[in-house]
Amino acid sequence: MSTFKWLPWVVLVALAAPAAFAFKTPTRDEAVFTSPIPPQFQQKALDEKDGTLSWRTLAQVTTVRQRDKFVPQFSQAVLAFDNRPVRIQGFMMPLTAGDQHKTFLLSAQSPSCPFCLPGGPDSLVEVQARAPMRFGEEPVTLAGRLQLLRNDPGGMYYRLVDATPVVAR
Repeated sequence: MSTFKWLPWVVLVALAAPAAFAFKTPTRDEAVFTSPIPPQFQQKALDEKDGTLSWRTLAQVTTVRQRDKFVPQFSQAVLAFDNRPVRIQGFMMPLTAGDQHKTFLLSAQSPSCPFCLPGGPDSLVEVQARAPMRFGEEPVTLAGRLQLLRNDPGGMYYRLVDATPVVAR
């Protein structure tokens, strides 16, 4: 083969190489706010319903170090709901196998979304239902008494006790 047949390929590779190696490592802030997941596959937040406790409100918690462990420090907005009746909407996350569950987690994110990153303890509520509830993949609205957990060995921040499903009207 003559050199002239290879010359266009050599020129093309030479021109493309700088672009191929020009990848910029994102800064910490860029990495947090950009996602490699296409928008059509990203988790959509639950619509906030009137009369339900918002996940945004529950997210108003920070962790502080006390001696040898980290504990939650709740905002005043969250403290106002401690041991009060609330309604909250979320997705059931069973802790055991079966169709019906009396104890489970309620999540702000759908557990069936393979592309969704799980949230932290501020996006989960441990639920202790009054009666067993049937598992479903659609969001549910529950009513119960919210407990703020300041020293839970499992790392949970919230528990909803005596929970019952709210029937949509």
